[in-house]
Amino acid sequence: MKQVLIIDDDQRNTFALSALLKSYAYKTLTANNMVEAFALLMKEEIGIILLDMTMPGMDGYNAIPLLKSTKEYNNIPVIAVTAQAMAGDREKCIEAGADDYVSKPVDFDMLTKILDEHLK
Repeated sequence: MKQVLIIDDDQRNTFALSALLKSYAYKTLTANNMVEAFALLMKEEIGIILLDMTMPGMDGYNAIPLLKSTKEYNNIPVIAVTAQAMAGDREKCIEAGADDYVSKPVDFDMLTKILDEHLK
């Protein structure tokens, strides 16, 4: 099974998501920022990316178009995982190029359904 790359600057979020996903037999990698994420993307086989949209440095709104315009990564589904859950935020993430959207706190049943859809 390909790995799930969790990109979030809050290590509590990466730890919680990673622990939950591992309990469901998903393989996970974590990155605290896009610099770390691109380093992992270059050397690991990634099946899907869970991306926090509001990080310092390069945020998700800048990272997704870069990922989608790069030949090596443009087929990897990117799921926006964000605390931004107001009206229009989902649409804003999808417009940025996200393949799907999950708001924090994460509904784990919904997340696993999304992961299963994209990883099969």
